[in-house]
Amino acid sequence: MPELPEVERGRRLVERVAVGRTIVKVRCARDSIVFEDAGPARMRKALLGRRVLAARRRGKHIWFELDKRPWPTFHFGMTGAFHTPGTKQLKLASSSLRTDDTWPPRFVKIHLWFDDGGELVMTNKRRLGRLRLRDDPPNEPPISELGFDPLLDLPSPKRFAELLSRRSALIKALLLDQSFAAGVGNWIADEVLYQARIDPRKRAHELSRPEIDRLRRRLKSVIEKAVAVDARKDRFPKTWLFHYRWGKNSEAVTARGEKIEHITLAGRTTAWVPEVQR
Repeated sequence: MPELPEVERGRRLVERVAVGRTIVKVRCARDSIVFEDAGPARMRKALLGRRVLAARRRGKHIWFELDKRPWPTFHFGMTGAFHTPGTKQLKLASSSLRTDDTWPPRFVKIHLWFDDGGELVMTNKRRLGRLRLRDDPPNEPPISELGFDPLLDLPSPKRFAELLSRRSALIKALLLDQSFAAGVGNWIADEVLYQARIDPRKRAHELSRPEIDRLRRRLKSVIEKAVAVDARKDRFPKTWLFHYRWGKNSEAVTARGEKIEHITLAGRTTAWVPEVQR
């Protein structure tokens, strides 16, 4: 599933291709599931002829600011992404889906053409993504229901500690809760907890202040590094748990030779290193 770094990569692609340009042609797939409440016809009408003023993101959601409301919002779901001609597709972590560079790609849900000749599409094979129209996206559901964004507005150390002190959930489950930390997904949560040396089974309100401070620092550093390399997994540091956590391999070890174990927490597979995370 695209997590914050992949979605930020998508936002930057929109910023490069669409911002400052006028949408001159729109093609929408006949998919009432992905288009949800907007509907393909209404989406097309709302976008055609509009100028894109900005591309915004919160957590795993992106929206365009246009010169007239309503504005479109995009959620990639499990397999969604933005693409433009000549840009190599990014393979998602653990994804078995094949990528190719044909244009337009398969499974297009919306295709936009701009006045400078540029194009942008959103693909979504498994139809778990969503395209919506909102008059004020950041202040309307579902975006208004999200928690802090670790890249945009990570709480201060004091405020972060206060937020954790009020929660009795397992810390792994809390990190995955989008109403707490928008954009954090499974591999990010595992990576952050590994680097912070925290047992994923601990309750949030039971963490010590040193643990909380380590957690906040690693949440910040992991997100910032993944975004800095444009979500390119081959450019993640070789010491990261990320490279060794997949597949529930009973023989898996980290780059340092530490044994990786897999358990299920909050309905998700959790990779962790007991000798490090105490």
